[in-house]
Parts: sequence; C-alpha cells; structure tokens
Amino acid sequence: MDGVPESHNGWTFLTNHARVLAAIADNHSARIRDLAAHCRLTERAVQKIIVDLEQDGYLSHRREGRGNTYRVEPGKVLRHPAEAGLSVAALLSLLAQDDAGRVRHPETETADPRS
Repeated sequence: MDGVPESHNGWTFLTNHARVLAAIADNHSARIRDLAAHCRLTERAVQKIIVDLEQDGYLSHRREGRGNTYRVEPGKVLRHPAEAGLSVAALLSLLAQDDAGRVRHPETETADPRS
C-alpha cells in the first residue's frame, strides 16, 4: 500500500471504520499490518474494526494460505440515519472519485493557484 499519508492529529471527516473499509476495497488481500500502516492505526484497532464490519455484514473474509481475502458487501446500506439509503458502493465510489482527483501533475501546477 504505497503513498502512506503523514500522521495527523485532531478530528477528521472519515471514521476509522470507513478508512479500513476503503483500504480493504483497494486491496482485498491486504495484511492487517499493511492496513494499520496505511490507516495510521494500530494492528489491534484494525482487527477490532474488521470484526465490527464482519459482525454487521459489511465485510467477510476467506482464509487463503497464511492470509485472508476480504469481500466488501457493496449493497449494504450505511448505518447512520442521515445516510439512509446510501450504500457501501456509493461511499466507496465517492472516495475513489476523490482519490482520482488527488492525482497531481507537477508540470501543470503553479505556485499561485490564482494564476
């Protein structure tokens, strides 16, 4: 999982559960250690989040050799009443669109965004 972001203090817009789910969606066979590093969480926190997501049906896993392969349930609806009707697939799609928009092209960037 390349491009690990710098550590961050303070509040954020996404929950750790959303971060872990998105990281798994990007790499279905990622190791807990890699997910933890990518999400800037402890391995234990990632393990607990995976258990939470599996218990509520957002995620399942299959053992393959010494690792796991995860399956995200894209049709599952988000839990909070404010997101009623919004599916996991829709959330992941928004995050993927955002990620694609963050690709930088240094040759076209300027120091002053107004120029």
